[in-house]
Amino acid sequence: MGKLVDTVRALAEPVAAEYGCEVWDVEYVREAGAWYLRVYLDKDGGISIDDCEAVSRALDPILDERDPVPGSYVFEVSSAGAERELKRPSDFERFMGSDVEVKHYQPIDGAKSHVGVLRGYEDGDVTIELNGRERQFKKAQVAQVRLRMTI
Repeated sequence: MGKLVDTVRALAEPVAAEYGCEVWDVEYVREAGAWYLRVYLDKDGGISIDDCEAVSRALDPILDERDPVPGSYVFEVSSAGAERELKRPSDFERFMGSDVEVKHYQPIDGAKSHVGVLRGYEDGDVTIELNGRERQFKKAQVAQVRLRMTI
């Protein structure tokens, strides 16, 4: 599955760049009995419906021609969203100092998630500032890290 996602990312990146966007993420997942290929976009100032439509229209024929995905699937292009998931080291570096929610596989101190300011990331370990103190969560404890919008 990783190779498929990498191939689609490589095909999508130059197309997104033509429209002033960058590929934030690509996922290929099975939901409700169907396969979905999703390309998530980002750009300074935010992604519009027009951006998604333009990239989708330009990328769709390339995917049809190259055929990197076996079988049928639903193809979607959308914004990464304000509360996007952070996955790659570069994501963590880019959003250092931002509010995040760290979700855990098992409760830690009675909670399945903790919200704080992202202060560090190294080899999958995530450090956040929580109630004025830094708290590190080991990679094995971290199920997901998402940006959090502040109100």
